Amino acid sequence: MNIMKFRPLFFIFSLLLIGFSLFSIFRWGFKTSIDFSGGSVWGITLPSRPPQSAVESLFAGQQTNLFSISASGQDYQLKFENVSQEQKLKLEEKLKSLDSGYQEKRFETLGPTLGRELLKKTVYAIVLSSLALLVFIGRRFRDFTFGASAILGMFHDAIILVGAFSALGHFFGAELDALFVTALLTTLSASVHDTVVTFDRIRELKRQYYQLDWVELANTAVNETIVRSLNNSMTIIFMLLSLVLLGGDSTRWFSIALLIGVTCGTYSSVGVAIPLVLFWKKLPKKS
Repeated sequence: MNIMKFRPLFFIFSLLLIGFSLFSIFRWGFKTSIDFSGGSVWGITLPSRPPQSAVESLFAGQQTNLFSISASGQDYQLKFENVSQEQKLKLEEKLKSLDSGYQEKRFETLGPTLGRELLKKTVYAIVLSSLALLVFIGRRFRDFTFGASAILGMFHDAIILVGAFSALGHFFGAELDALFVTALLTTLSASVHDTVVTFDRIRELKRQYYQLDWVELANTAVNETIVRSLNNSMTIIFMLLSLVLLGGDSTRWFSIALLIGVTCGTYSSVGVAIPLVLFWKKLPKKS
């Protein structure tokens, strides 16, 4: 099957996805959790299971901005701005009046400085890992076009994932938090994994059939590895779909982020990284 003949369509499709992602990022921005913006997380137990609206009403008049509230049975998780000890005591009194069985499970406060530090370290991790992968793949394949293509494919997946969460935050309230950072870094590693497997097959075929041009080598390598890659990815996708549909609220957006990342990584290995290698190979060489 001549998959590489669809290279122009792959590029157009990827450019459309990247264009939408950039539009979403600059137009709508992000809805950040307290991991980045700072605030408090309060885990409580209310055996009577009052509706979320009743819990939200307790914050009225307290001059405290309630970011979100999620419930799982009798357990509630509240996210709001930092409060003083006096404000927290007043809220506890109201919760006890709402439900005499009130119990506190955890209370954590994170300042915005720590959120900025997390963001800074995330950027450093992406840049350093990209440089390390560029050097490692380039040296292993003795051709830095392979390393550059793998890194560009990886950034393709990252931009789409970040853009997708910008849109999901705008329309459905998805937040960027520490779990999203974990999903983003996992996506980068998963993206490179499938790409390197196909690259390695291209290198082996080049040694055996050095007379074939790069397009024929790429088609042969993709046809020999695509079934394995799809089977591997589908097992992960089915598991993530189960978590999205059946998992709890605390892990749903994390599962969705991984699902988007794995899907993009599977596509970019064939639709972005390999076509980029062929693009570099087609460029006229300097004499």
